Amino acid sequence: MHIEAFYDDRTSTISYVVLDPATRDAVIIDPVLDYDPAASRLWPESVQRVVDFVEARSLVPRMVLETHAHADHLSGARLIKQRYPGAEMAIGRNITTVQETFRRVFALPDDFPVDGRQFDRLLDDGEMVQAGSIGFLVLFTPGHTPACASYLFGDALFTGDALFMPDMGTGRCDFPAGSAMDLYKSVTDRIYSLPDDTRVFVGHDYQPGGREPAWETTVGEQKRTNVQLRADTSLEDFVAFRSKRDKKLNAPKLLFQSVQVNIDAGRIPRADDSNRRFLKIPINVFRPEDDGDLSLEDA
Repeated sequence: MHIEAFYDDRTSTISYVVLDPATRDAVIIDPVLDYDPAASRLWPESVQRVVDFVEARSLVPRMVLETHAHADHLSGARLIKQRYPGAEMAIGRNITTVQETFRRVFALPDDFPVDGRQFDRLLDDGEMVQAGSIGFLVLFTPGHTPACASYLFGDALFTGDALFMPDMGTGRCDFPAGSAMDLYKSVTDRIYSLPDDTRVFVGHDYQPGGREPAWETTVGEQKRTNVQLRADTSLEDFVAFRSKRDKKLNAPKLLFQSVQVNIDAGRIPRADDSNRRFLKIPINVFRPEDDGDLSLEDA
């Protein structure tokens, strides 16, 4: 098995291609669709990098995996699916919880499906999946979102936003239905129970201290040195730290654009009669009780 990583410096996301050199079967994990919020412009550069790699090696994508409904980039899974119709789009079954939550946030139509049917396949916790000649185990790792899943390919674990590099820590837990307690249990009970030499491939890297991008570590290294959650970190300490830190974090700059696309399996909103497409951006109205005397309630 070979793993190829693709770092997107606009969103600090790492996408992966896992491939079997003998059969040329491949699985693509967390592909990125490029989006400029200032111009509200989409383009396929990041997906094209993955496709060029696949084509150059005559690979056969069998599955496109999402670790969760990302809040920091739009998914390129649907573009991959269009290019390779035989590749299944798959995500953890708890995506339905996220769909239900954000259908209300975005006031989506009542007929917007919240049963996951937008994806070809919903994966279950503990399920062994076969994608051509490539097999992997599904491990639900909620906390960052309730629908987060990690995928274990042999000795290689893809954690999405549950764990970052040891000098970065873990994903935030302040999104709707997120939970620092759940993330602690996901990491300590599930990820840290794997052998120490299990390779860990993370979903983002924000280059703390200005170092070069990195995306591969091990379970043992995480347990010893993760700056937010080591093996000896208590639940109480982690929940207190994560809760305090998350209150100070700004919302991801593509939160609203990305989530409403990603809960729909990467589908861009359909065009209207004038062939225009629109994303919904909810407004959080300032009120006097929030901070101070002024209000925009009736502006």
